Amino acid sequence: MQRLLSIDVLRGITIAFMIMVNNNGGSGSWGFMNHAQWNGLTPTDLVFPTFVFVVGASIVFAFHARMKRGATRAELARHTVYRAVVLFALGMVVNNFPFFHWQYMRFYGVLQRIAICYLVVGLFYIWDQKASTKVVALVVSLVGYWVLIRWVPVPGAGMPGRDIPFMDVRNNLTNWLDRLVMPHHLYLDYDTIDPHNTRDPEGLLSDLPAFGTCLLGVLAGIWLRGQRAAKSTLGGLAAAAVGCLAVGYLWSMEFPLNKNMWTSTFVLVAAGYSLTVLTLSYLLMDVLGWGRGEGSKRFVYPFLVLGSNAITAYMFSEIVPGALDRIHFTADGRLTNPMAWLANHIFIHMPTPGWAAFAFSFTTLAYCFIPVWIMYRKKIFVKV
Repeated sequence: MQRLLSIDVLRGITIAFMIMVNNNGGSGSWGFMNHAQWNGLTPTDLVFPTFVFVVGASIVFAFHARMKRGATRAELARHTVYRAVVLFALGMVVNNFPFFHWQYMRFYGVLQRIAICYLVVGLFYIWDQKASTKVVALVVSLVGYWVLIRWVPVPGAGMPGRDIPFMDVRNNLTNWLDRLVMPHHLYLDYDTIDPHNTRDPEGLLSDLPAFGTCLLGVLAGIWLRGQRAAKSTLGGLAAAAVGCLAVGYLWSMEFPLNKNMWTSTFVLVAAGYSLTVLTLSYLLMDVLGWGRGEGSKRFVYPFLVLGSNAITAYMFSEIVPGALDRIHFTADGRLTNPMAWLANHIFIHMPTPGWAAFAFSFTTLAYCFIPVWIMYRKKIFVKV
């Protein structure tokens, strides 16, 4: 079947927003450009799960394309393991560049979670390609995670909801397991005593519901590959979006939305919004034909460029700012760096702190766009 531009565009939109919110310009940035501190949801919280969702959908199309070219299941499995290892290694580079101090090296991370989800869900799809088994696995992952968080006592703290608050920011099962498995190698400490020894938003136990996010993407991919009329495909995607949002928000009254713990309700609500954008993208790109003609292609061209080398763009966005921070020079009698100079000489003239932070964020996206645009023009597509 013809390549679905809707998935490419959704991937591009996601990576563009991911680059901007990861470099949001600091404390002056608008609220929607920041994560919720604990329970709750902002548009920024939807970026990462949407990327994992797209990974799941891409598994379906990529694997069937390789099988059509003659790849065996064993070859697909080896390639899946290889890609997962490379992604995990790139995540280690992103987390720890440029110093790589072993005593505080962070092993969890964004690319690491993507690698683990891709590995587990990809191998599962190679083994069995039926939608029914994916639904069963989805229910097990989401309900199972809720049972663990709600009903399993936290060692040394007690039963959630009785001895300690349910989903307490410090005392919960995900934090306890991460502190047990990876002491001194974590992301954030609420007490600011040891910044590597309290919790990690991409920790071990929360990989379980993250598999659910990827499985929902696989189910969307299976639905999109089906031989049915475009109207039926659109209707199915829209119904799935409404269903995920309804169940997620209703369940959130008992199991709060929380990106830090990747709660089951967060999985459903985030997937509902991902499906909403995918439905609109499918309608515009693959039904109405936007992006295929020269006239309409300019509207989606930036997202096609970013989506074609999404991991490369993300690597640039994580490594280049750190490198620029370490380029020091003297200006106006003070030691500064390129981005600080821009902030103090250009962005400071913006009408509000929110616009100044947005200008910083968009500038980061712009210089990360340049290398992937050159690669796109030269038809270079990095597949890890």
